[in-house]
Order: sequence, then C-alpha cells, then structure tokens
Amino acid sequence: MSFFHVFGFGLKVGHLLLMLCCWIFSVIHMKWFANRAAMDSKTGFLGDGVLMIWVEWWEKIFGSSCKIHHHYYQYIGSKKVRKTWWRKLLVTWVLFWTLVSFWIFWYMSSQATEKRKETLASMCDERARMLQDQFNVSMNHVQAMSILISTFHHGKNPSAIDQRTFERYTERTAFERPLTSGVAYAVRVLHSEREQFEKQQGWTIKRMDTFEQNPVHKDDHAQDVLEPSPVQEEYAPVIFAQDTIAHVVSLDMLSGKEDRENILRARISGKGVLTAPFRLLKSNRLGVILTFAVYKTDLPSNATPHERVQATDGYLGGVFDIESLVEKLLQQLASKQAILVNVYDTTNISGPISMYGSNEIGDPLEHVSNLNFGDPDRRHEMCCRFKHKAPWPWLAMMTSIGALVIALLVGHIFHATVNRIAKVEDDYHEMMELKKRAEAADVAKSQFLATVSHEIRTPMNCVLGMLDMLMDTNLDETQEDYVRTAQASGKALVSLINEVLDQAKIESGKIELEAVCFDLRAILDDVLSLFSGKSQEKGVELAVYISDQVPEMLIGDPGRFRQIITNLMGNSIKFTEKGHIFVTVHLVEEVVDSIDVETESSPMNTLSGLPVADRHRSWRGFKAFSQEGPNSFPLSTDFTKLIVSVEDTGVGIPLEAQSRVFTPFMQVKPSISRIPGGTGIGLSISKCLVGLMNGEIGFVSTPKIGSTFTFTAVFNNGCSSSSEYKSHQINNQANLVSSQFKGMKALVVDQRSTRAKVSRYHIQRLGINVEVTSDLNHCLSIRSNGNSVINMIFVEQEVWERDMGLSSHFMDRLNQIDHRSPPKLFLLANSISFNRASAANATNCGPTIIMKPLRASMLAASLQRVMGVGNKANCRNGELPAATLHNLLLGRKILVVDDNKLNLKVAEAALKKYGATVVCADSGEKAISMLKPPHKFDACFMDIQMPEMDGFEATKKIREMEEAVNSSVQRGEVSIQTYENISKWHVPILAMTADVIHATHEECQRCGMDGYVSKPFEAQKLYQEVSRFFQLSSKEN
Repeated sequence: MSFFHVFGFGLKVGHLLLMLCCWIFSVIHMKWFANRAAMDSKTGFLGDGVLMIWVEWWEKIFGSSCKIHHHYYQYIGSKKVRKTWWRKLLVTWVLFWTLVSFWIFWYMSSQATEKRKETLASMCDERARMLQDQFNVSMNHVQAMSILISTFHHGKNPSAIDQRTFERYTERTAFERPLTSGVAYAVRVLHSEREQFEKQQGWTIKRMDTFEQNPVHKDDHAQDVLEPSPVQEEYAPVIFAQDTIAHVVSLDMLSGKEDRENILRARISGKGVLTAPFRLLKSNRLGVILTFAVYKTDLPSNATPHERVQATDGYLGGVFDIESLVEKLLQQLASKQAILVNVYDTTNISGPISMYGSNEIGDPLEHVSNLNFGDPDRRHEMCCRFKHKAPWPWLAMMTSIGALVIALLVGHIFHATVNRIAKVEDDYHEMMELKKRAEAADVAKSQFLATVSHEIRTPMNCVLGMLDMLMDTNLDETQEDYVRTAQASGKALVSLINEVLDQAKIESGKIELEAVCFDLRAILDDVLSLFSGKSQEKGVELAVYISDQVPEMLIGDPGRFRQIITNLMGNSIKFTEKGHIFVTVHLVEEVVDSIDVETESSPMNTLSGLPVADRHRSWRGFKAFSQEGPNSFPLSTDFTKLIVSVEDTGVGIPLEAQSRVFTPFMQVKPSISRIPGGTGIGLSISKCLVGLMNGEIGFVSTPKIGSTFTFTAVFNNGCSSSSEYKSHQINNQANLVSSQFKGMKALVVDQRSTRAKVSRYHIQRLGINVEVTSDLNHCLSIRSNGNSVINMIFVEQEVWERDMGLSSHFMDRLNQIDHRSPPKLFLLANSISFNRASAANATNCGPTIIMKPLRASMLAASLQRVMGVGNKANCRNGELPAATLHNLLLGRKILVVDDNKLNLKVAEAALKKYGATVVCADSGEKAISMLKPPHKFDACFMDIQMPEMDGFEATKKIREMEEAVNSSVQRGEVSIQTYENISKWHVPILAMTADVIHATHEECQRCGMDGYVSKPFEAQKLYQEVSRFFQLSSKEN
C-alpha cells in the first residue's frame, strides 16, 4: 500500500506542476500579445490583421476556459454536489477518450492506406509510362521503315530491296525496336496482276486462315500444305519478312479476318493501327500487330481516304510479343516492394482481353493506369497490385493506446486534485463577485456623469443663446460688461461639462473618432484665434509653424484633434506669464533622425529669446522612435504620422508632480489658493484621444524654465470625395486670397531665426515670395540694389523698438530710394501701448501694425486693406462678417424642429437675426407633414434627440418621401407642374445637437442629413454649413 500512496502523491505533485506551467505560459503569451498589439497600433500597423485575429481568438479561448473552469468547480467540485455526479462525469471522460483512441487508430490506419495507395499509383504509372514510351519508339521506327520501303522499293526501278537485304537490315536495326519480335512487308496485288506476280516471285499466294488452323512448327517451312488464297479483288502477300518470322512469306494478309480489318483501317486512316491480342504463330504467345500503309511518294499530306486507298503500294507490319516485353520491363524496374502487373485490352468494356499477367492472389488494393499505343480505336490498361498484403498498423495501435492511457492518467489526476482546490475556488468566486460589483458601480458612476452632464448642457445652451441675442440689443457700457461676464462664465461651465462628459465616455469606453476630411492649418489658425486675446493681454508671443511636408488635407477627427491642441495650449496660457508659446507640426520621418541630437537652449534658437526645455527629450521614450519603431512603421502613402509639440516658457512642472500629470482629477498643486483653475482632466482626456489616434504623448518640463508637450497621431491622406474637399476649400480663407498676392515679394526683418521662420511660413501661405534679413541696415542695402521689386517689408517689434532713431532713419531712406511707389511697411507686434499705436498710425507714412499671433485669414485681410487688392470688406483677425451670413440667409424660409420650446425660441431668434424666415415645429411627425413636397422651405434644422421620433428617423422618412416623388416625376406618373416644376426634391437638413460629438459625420450621412450645427448657433459654423447649400442652389438657378 505504501508504494501506491507514494505513486499517487507523485501524480498529484506532477499535476500541480503542470497546472503552474500552463498558467505561466498563458500569462506570458497574453502579455506578449498585448504588448505587440499596443506597439503595432501605435507605430502604424493598421493593417496587421493577423495579430489582431490571434489576440481576439486568444481572448475568446481564455474567456471560455475561465467560464468552464468557473462552472465546473461551482457545480461539480463543490462539496454540495454528491460524488455520484462526479463519478458519472469520470465515466463519461473514460468513454469519450476510448472513442477518441478508436478514432485515432482509424485515422492513422486510413492515412497509412492512403500512403500505400499513392505508392502503388506512382509505381504503376511509372511502369505504364515506360512501356508506352518504348512502344512509341518501336512504332516510330516501323513507320520510318514504311517510308524507306516506299522510297527504295517502289520508288526505284529495279527495286533496291530484296528479301536478303530486308533480313539483314531488320536484323541490324532490331535494337531500335525493343518491343518488336519481327517485321514483315506485304505488297498490294490486284487480281489482274496475280498470275504475273506469282510467276515473278516463284511461289503461289497462300491463304492465311489455313495457316492459322494448321500452324507450322519451328524450322518447319512446308509451304505445300497451305492452300492458295481464294479469288478476290486484291491480295496482300508478304514478300519481305524478318528472319524471326520468315514463315509468313507468301501469306495473303487480306485472307485473315484480324489482319484484313487492320490493313483496311491502316490504309484509310494513314496511321498505325493495332490488332486485338491473339496467339502469335509458332510461339503461341499473346501479341499484337502494328500495321502501317505504304503509299506512293507523290501522295499529298491532305489526301482523302479514297486517294489514300488508290495510292497504297503495300503494308508494313510489326509483331509485338506483349508478354515477353512486359517481363523485360518489370525486370528493369525491380523494387523492394514487389507488385503484380496485368495488361488488358479494354476496347470491349464488357469483355476485356488479358494481354499479360497471372491469376496470383495478392493485396486487394489495386491501381489502374491507362496505356496509349497510338491507335485511337483501341484501349489498353495496366492494372497493378502489391504482391504482399499490408502489414499490421502497429504505429496506429500504439498511438491510440498511448492516448487512452494518458487520458486515464489525466482523469485520475483531475479526480484526485479537484476536491483539494474547492475551497480556493470558492474564495476566487467571492472575489470575482466583489470585482463585478465594483465595476458595475464604476459604470453606473460614468453613466450618471454622462446623463447629468448632458441634461445640464441643454439649459446652458439656452442661456448662452439668449445672452448672445442680448448682446445685439442696445446696452450701455455697464450692461454690456455684465453680459460679457455672464457669457464667459457660461462658456467656462460648458467647457467644464464637456470635460466631465468626455471623461465619463472614456471610462465607459464609448468614445469614438470620426473620419472626415479637414485642413490641419485652418484648425490651428482657429485655435490661435481662440487664445489670441489672452496672449495679447499677457504679452506672451503665440505662434504656430507647420512643416511644408505635412499634407494640406488629412482624414481623421478634426474636433478631437482640436480638443488636444486646445487642452495643451490652454494649460500653457494658464502657466505662462512671459516669453512665448510655440506649436510645431512635422512628419515623424523628419525628426526621427534627430532623436539623439541634443539641442542648445540658446536665446537665439528660441522664439522669444528665453531658454526652453529640450523638446527632443519629450519624445525620447516613444516606441515610434525606438530601434524597432521606425522599421515596424510602414512607409505607406496612404497614412501620415504627425508629431506635434507645444512649447512654453511658463513656470514648469515640479519634479514631484510630473508622475501624476496624466492622472484624472489631479492638480499639480492641489490647494484652495491656486491661481490657475481647472478640473485636472484635460491632459488625461488628451492622452486617451492620442491613443485612439494610434499615437503617443509625452512631455519634458524644467521648473522656472518651461514645459514642452509632444504627441504623435496617425491620419489618412487626402479627402474621401471631391465635394468634401470643395466644402473645405470654401471655408479656407487662405486658399481664396492666395492668388491675389502671387508674384509679390516681401522682406522680413528679424534677428531671431526661429521667429523669422514662423513669419515667413505664414506669409508664404498667401503665395508671397519671402526673403529674411537680420537688421534694418541690411534691409536698406537690399532695397538700394534694386535687383528685384519688394512690395512689402515686415519688421519685428523688437527690432523696431531697439533703436527708434534708426527706425525713423530707415523710414526716411525707404521713401528716398523709391518715392513713387515705396514698399508697404508692416510692424509685427505682440502687445503695444495705445499711445505708441496711435502715434504710429497718426502719420500717413508710418508702418501698419499687425498684431500677433499671425494667421492666414487675418494676415490676408490686413494686406488687402493696405495693398488695395481683393475684398477690402473682410474683417480683421479672420472673423466672419455678419453681413456675409446675412446675405446668405436673407429671405430664406427655414424650418426649425425641436421638442424644447426654449431651444426653438433661441434658434428662431438666431436665424431671424440674419434675415431668415423661420417656421417652428416641436416634433418629427409635424416636420414630415410640413416638408411633404411641394413646400416652400429652403432648409431644415432638425434636433437629433426628440421623444417618440428622433431626428434621424424623421430625416429617413423625409428622404424616402422625396425619393418617391422624384421617381414618380421621372417615370411620368405625375406632372412636374404639380410639384412646382421641380424635378428633383431635396431639402437640406442640418442636425442640431447640444453634443456635437454624438452627431458624427457618418451618422448624419447614413440617415440622409447634409451636415450639423451645434447649439447655440455660432456664426462661423453656421456659415460653413449653409454656404454649401445656398451658394450651390444659387449657381444652379
């Protein structure tokens, strides 16, 4: 008993070690899959579907195994379950593996049989191929002999061939006909020529069937016993024969049944024909005769059967001894595995003729190979079998028995271990239940935040809309200040709600990205406009530089990209009191080679002259810049990987707080008296959004020097459609005015190379050629040379204020050099006192001041006013004039659909402000009835979230209704006059929502909407949407 105890203990220990190894193996593989998936997704492996499929399958398998594990120990391993159930399961296990072992035995046996079949087929096909090849060689030589006889016997007079010559020739060339046992030639003799032929030959034409009935024996040449051939139209007596078959000389081949059929077929077809197998004369062995007709030499190649018969001179036959030939072939191909070969003539399928083989019983497995001997009217087959039966499948037997033994051992180990870990499993289930409760509580919290945030947004939008309309009324200075303060507070509250809502979406995993075409440069111009007021108040220089290698148009989520930039620039504005904030955008390929280059924080190398944190250290830890990163990222023309840096000269981040920068709701210095406010979740949201864009984010910060945040993002190239691209072109002010300044030349005077590069970037966006110089004296020397015309000069404020005397001298000299048309002078300023600005603008020849940050639209508007080109009515700083929107909406009849009366009131007032005629509806059903063709509405603003029927469903029904009307008009079922002479009805429908993130471009297009606007209406966004439809309709009209 002690031995069995020790053995059982050993099995249990082994089982525990096996479980431990399996657990470690699964953990390592899961981490490897996760790391690979994360690395590939961030470095650009967007098309690596194989790895993602493996990860998904592994998760399914792992989840299924955990569920099985859970249910197994809950219902089987628990102490509450009686042992009888476990015994039934164990019996089922044993029976199952018994069946599996039988299946393994059957499968391996069948595999061995299939391999044996393949071997037999290969050996049989090889023998059939060699027999067929050797037969073809002999057949070709017999055919060549027929040509030789036609040439030298019938073509020569007298003949160059006699019996002796034929015997010697066939004897010497027998090696070229390895399968023939003899060759003979029979000449064609007509009945009228018989008497003369017999006198010439000295013998009488004998009858073939008499010879077959009384066969001669070896060395027996008694021709007298044979009867003469009966009278017939023609004869085929043998005149030449190889020595081995010399006894057939003088025999009439046409008097025999088989030979007669052979000869007639041969001379009509012009090809070699075979007889059926028969017993050869003298040898009494099975063989066949191959017959070729010998024609006159002048027979054309395309002769008809009748012409061939008339041109026939004789018949050449080759005798094949099939039995001896196959035996020789099998001796040449002797192998370790002996096989039995049978050759059959299967011309008559119902009665095949055996040409070679024995009746020996071998392996029942057989293979049949087809033989082609050149005669299409006859068919032959080779049937092969192994001589010995197949051995016992020992490998299959041992494998199946081994699998059954292993299964029994596993069952024993599992049965011995299951009760030991029951308590551990119960504790595990209890922890899992607690974990599920915690996760459910977390999801409930996120859902609560999302619901409450959305509910707060609706009344806040009404408040902001009413405040915006209040600003258009006559207010005194105090009232206007109150309204602006309320607007700023409301916008701050909406921004806070947006951040909380985004954080809730991130935690619940419901945040998604759009894929629309957008202009990256226009987005950064908009963000600059957002922070331009604060930067000018503080005197902080704000600038953006985008590399020329970055494409004009990208496909991605412009709103989320703008949110990342806004968060980073907003933090920089909060904590920067002097110096600059500098945003740069490059391709990853541009900076990948400079990762190991240390940059100097020299004042001449920065935007404002203050030292900055080295931006290279902010992306040093990115996987895209690791050793495997660049190699793993595919350099495809379909994708663009950007790297964006936001550099500031603020207070920096303390070292002890840098580890929690991206933690939600964590402040760098959490205290009641902190000056800059905020929720502390902006950077956390930015990190999540960067991850969704397949990028990475990092930072470097030095206290009292500044911080630099850098992130990467992957976008698609180009626009998805030409119409989408055109809509972006309409809104891009730089594209509209760039042609007005093409060919002009500008001179930028700035001593700082980085700042000059930024100025040149923005000016060049307008199509202007730019040259950079470092001081005013050099600028005058360039101007005095007169090599090229300079239309405008941009002087940096720092250079201008450094020496006011030199600046005055510069203006005088500039007018003296070219007093007729001096170049326009512009002063690039960050912040300037009102006295200095007034003094500068008071003189007619003074420089025009352009306030930073520079943007294409603002710069173009300033140049248009001063240079006198283009549309001078464009407002400063690129803001959309109200008159432009008023011209678009004036007289337009617009339907507004919203279930909230306050929202209807706000939207109605906002649209009426721009001259539109507004009709309101409070449900989707009313909108459908009002938009039924024919109607007078030019557009419809549809709320998305409405009870009973939401905006998406209402839009689908409106589109279906319009499609039905259009189809009826096109088919002529109704008159076009019935629908006001409009052949195609399609009213523009724009979605209205308090949460623009939900109203994605794909969702709007899927239901038939033409765009969306946010609540309350913003002039710029409203203009972008309505201009696409109303301008288009005006062109069509």
